Amino acid sequence: MALIFSRFGSGIMSFAGHMRSSKHAALRTISNCYSLPDTHKMLQKTCREFAEKELQPVAAKFDKEHLFPKEQIKKLGELGLLAVNVSEDAGGAGLDYLAYVIAMEEISRGCASCGCIMSVHSSLYLGAIQQFGTEEQQKKYVNPFVNGDRIGCFALSEPGNGSDASAASTVARLDGDSYVLNGTKAWISNGYEAEAAVVFATTDKSKKHKGLSCFIVPKSIAGFTLGKKEDKLGIRGSSACNLIFEDCRIPKENLLGQEGEGFKIAMMTLDAGRTGIASQALGIAQAALDCAIHYAAQRQAFGASILKLQTIQIKLADMESRIESARLLTWKAASLKDAGQKYTKEAAMAKLVASEAATFVSHQAIQILGGMGYVSDMPAERYYRDARITEIYEGTSEIMRLVIANNLIKEYGL
Repeated sequence: MALIFSRFGSGIMSFAGHMRSSKHAALRTISNCYSLPDTHKMLQKTCREFAEKELQPVAAKFDKEHLFPKEQIKKLGELGLLAVNVSEDAGGAGLDYLAYVIAMEEISRGCASCGCIMSVHSSLYLGAIQQFGTEEQQKKYVNPFVNGDRIGCFALSEPGNGSDASAASTVARLDGDSYVLNGTKAWISNGYEAEAAVVFATTDKSKKHKGLSCFIVPKSIAGFTLGKKEDKLGIRGSSACNLIFEDCRIPKENLLGQEGEGFKIAMMTLDAGRTGIASQALGIAQAALDCAIHYAAQRQAFGASILKLQTIQIKLADMESRIESARLLTWKAASLKDAGQKYTKEAAMAKLVASEAATFVSHQAIQILGGMGYVSDMPAERYYRDARITEIYEGTSEIMRLVIANNLIKEYGL
């Protein structure tokens, strides 16, 4: 695995060993005083410099022209940032999940579209196969996907099931040594560029959520086609489209996990994915706050910088408080995952708070910029559009509240 842009200093692999040895120290540090170990700070700084030099200058172009950032994604792969917490044996960096969410925030701060692509590929596609795949599946569908040459996607949502993940109308029927897949998946991020997909389909309708199974489906397979690319409100540099399966014959060995384990695979993968989306939302929120402060420092009104106005300062205080609160929740969820502890509630809390913080902060940034916030000459309106999806995908805010409440009730033994 290549270094993270050698011209920025230390690479990802050069301090991987230090980060692994300090994993438990990182958890203790965050639990006690909410600060990062030096190794994680090094990663944060390196990713921030990369985002500032390579992503921020071109993010608006990707958004306006709906361009997939192919060159930048390739660089992210070469630097190890598409496989931060993939094992070294599989060609990844082998770092902890806290390192991943730190990197995700900084990349999303530079370009939310790149953050989306990175999140879906790393948390959902690679994450699912790493955790549940066989050795052969990992060699075929993880190892070639870590360096930016290929990316993957995760196909759970459908036109008719939305938040009800267990109600998949896409079906898979066992026929000899193959499963025959029929159905349509909707709003699939990375769908146009992905070389393979983790796909969920019903194999036994009578068992409801226990009849859901999971498959690895390469794009090259017969019967697998794409719908139109969606024209989205935000994160326009990443694609979203329907995946259409018509008598798509999947080799039996492409079943991920066991038949009927699809719902478990989806829920466990989404816990990690939601922590990644929380980090993406943090990056967007931080970028919006940066924009607001820099503009307020330069904008003159009533004979002074508007940064000195109490009304502006109150807005900035609220923005910073929400960002910092969300960041600590996100780090806690990631640290619990690294420690092997249950973190479903914490992942949902992190995503809920971070996504709503991103919407709030980007809204307030536009208020501070006034008319300049409403035009595309400034990035504030893009941050507002990019933030909105974080409250929807990988579990809406409404679903997050149900997840949190259900886990809380269980903690009380009720």
